[in-house]
Amino acid sequence: MHLLSASCVCALFLATLLRQVSSLETVIGLYGETFEIPCNNGAVNAEDILITKWKYDKGEGLPGDLLVKQKNQNVSISATDEYKGRVSMAANSSLLLSAAKMTDQRTFTCMVVAGADITEYPVNVMIYKMPAGLEISDKAEDLEIGKLTTLGTCVAKDSNPAAIITWRKNNTTLANGKGISIQASVLVDPVTGLSTTSSMLEYSAEKEDTDAEFSCSTRHTVGSELVSSPATFTITYSTETIVLQVTAQDPLVEGDNVSLKCVADGNPAPTAFNFHLKGELVKVENTDTYTITNVSRNSTGEYKCSLVDDPTMEASKNITVSYLDIKLSHSGTDVKKTAGQALNLTLQIDASGGVKVSWTKDNVKLNKEPKFTKLTYTDSGRYECEVTMGLLSKKDFFELAVEGVPVIRGLSKNRGEDHRHKVLICEVEGFPKPNVSWSINGTSIDETPFVNGKITHKITVVPTANLSVSCSVANEFGSDSRTINVSSINGEVRMDKQDQSDDNDQTKLVIGVVVGLLVATIVIALAYWVYMKKSKQGSWKTGENEDGSSEEEKKLEEKVEENSQKAEV
Repeated sequence: MHLLSASCVCALFLATLLRQVSSLETVIGLYGETFEIPCNNGAVNAEDILITKWKYDKGEGLPGDLLVKQKNQNVSISATDEYKGRVSMAANSSLLLSAAKMTDQRTFTCMVVAGADITEYPVNVMIYKMPAGLEISDKAEDLEIGKLTTLGTCVAKDSNPAAIITWRKNNTTLANGKGISIQASVLVDPVTGLSTTSSMLEYSAEKEDTDAEFSCSTRHTVGSELVSSPATFTITYSTETIVLQVTAQDPLVEGDNVSLKCVADGNPAPTAFNFHLKGELVKVENTDTYTITNVSRNSTGEYKCSLVDDPTMEASKNITVSYLDIKLSHSGTDVKKTAGQALNLTLQIDASGGVKVSWTKDNVKLNKEPKFTKLTYTDSGRYECEVTMGLLSKKDFFELAVEGVPVIRGLSKNRGEDHRHKVLICEVEGFPKPNVSWSINGTSIDETPFVNGKITHKITVVPTANLSVSCSVANEFGSDSRTINVSSINGEVRMDKQDQSDDNDQTKLVIGVVVGLLVATIVIALAYWVYMKKSKQGSWKTGENEDGSSEEEKKLEEKVEENSQKAEV
């Protein structure tokens, strides 16, 4: 039995602990730039990591060390080959690789020692690069109809992966087929490892290809689409048709210019044309365009162009000049009228088509055209009309001010919330703005904005005596005044106290009267008793009957009964 060396035992032990993440992550770096290769993506708690080591695959199974970092120590860089001076470690243990090259397309491995576990995280790196440019070279001088001709070669230099080139005509993609042949080739630079793609287009031209724009494009895996500068080619054929093109504003209105262009499909194009301008013939040479300046409504009609060499070949177009005229009475003026008067408002419209009319007052839309049969102060304001005909529109306005003698529409009073003052309110109509004055001084003077000839003026007063307060208003047309009675705040308080005192005095008076009547009744009754006793004694002497009574006795009894009734009351 042989004993294993310590190094063998350690290697066996490490092999037992070492495990590699099965999934292989891919990271894309941009050529010539710094990119980041992640380590474990947070799979291991950073506080548990004892050692982090980065290495790469040199090929044929040989690893190359880059750097290592132990816990609480600085990074130790061990790269000595092409990665010397290009590697560093980020705070999250990621590997930062600068000046990316095509040779960096390989596997980089992050080894993490955490406790008793050793884990490896391999990352596959791909380097991408946009083409340095895209251009069409070896362009043909001209194209013959029906003949397959090499139009040009589109080249996309220094890219990875190799660029895929697409040909376009007037932004429409071309593909191999009838009259079209596209052949592509790729060349790899042995030094940089970058690819250059060439695409050659052979094309059989048609008549419709005159002035057509040919271009090529490529869309790389990263970055935006690249498009070459467009190229045009000369295609020769005789003229078969012509077209009259009209260039003008829409709508075309009086005062505008109109360009007439006679387009012939022959190539080379004709250099002389006849323009028929409503009975007038104008010949132009070395151009295909004629401009009509400062058109008017009378310019509406049919226009033609023809070839000088063949007048029977012609084209025509109808031109319509739109016009819109409006005339508003009192246009742009300040109209001043007295309240109660009428205002005659007219709007005259002369247009080449159907129109739509809208009105606003002080920028608020009105439902219909304003009518002023009897002006009021609320009619004051800025009136604007807008007449539209398609895209054409015109506006006009006038300012209306309804003037008159100011009138007080309301004069009222309110007790303040603290019951210690009163608020007097004077509501006034008139124009120009009336001046408001009071016959008494007050505080907290408040005035609402003067709108549509209306204004409300408020003052706060603390009257110490009963008053008659007047509100007076005046402007250049006259004046008005109204009066309101205002009672004293102190007087109202004293009246309340006086009412309570009067109630107490009345109660005392009633009690005194009742007591007095009772005492008087008792006194009268006692006097009556004494009187009756003496009367009986006298009757014995005179011989009168006991039940007899004199007239005085009857009166005395009536008096006693009356006093007794008053006492009960």
